[in-house]
Amino acid sequence: MRVADEILVDLMKSGCGITYADAIADAVWKEIDGVRIPFASPQMLWRMKQTRREKDIPDCLFLPQLLQEHGSSAKLPGTESKKPGRFRDWLGRILGQG
Repeated sequence: MRVADEILVDLMKSGCGITYADAIADAVWKEIDGVRIPFASPQMLWRMKQTRREKDIPDCLFLPQLLQEHGSSAKLPGTESKKPGRFRDWLGRILGQG
């Protein structure tokens, strides 16, 4: 379901094999104007970005660095060999070489 007014919000029961229960268990909570709001943790974002969508490639390049800085790992089984090719393809398109 998509809700739109000034801000676009997608409401989903699950995505990328991750349920709400999985996501909320690993949430990072912030308080804004006295209201506690859950945000996906960097590790959960990494799990959610394991897609074939081109728009997720920059996140897949940034999140491992962020996780490493915080003493965590961004490795998922079966994903290590796929990233370099996807990155080269994406970079080639951005630079007009693909």
